[in-house]
Amino acid sequence: MKHVRVVTEFKKSSASQGGQQECVEVAHTADGGRAVRDSKGPAAGLQLFGPDHWAAFIDGVKAGTFGA
Repeated sequence: MKHVRVVTEFKKSSASQGGQQECVEVAHTADGGRAVRDSKGPAAGLQLFGPDHWAAFIDGVKAGTFGA
């Protein structure tokens, strides 16, 4: 397994603010990708996305690919 270094603090999604219980946090990685974790269980692990995969995800969000 490739080691990826997280280089920023995790920030909670702005969509997760308020009374919602479904929260994710995102941090930058040294390779330009992102690390995503569940804010309710941060010790449970990370989902890592390389720069190209993260960019494709963001493009999909902007295009409405995943619905509302």
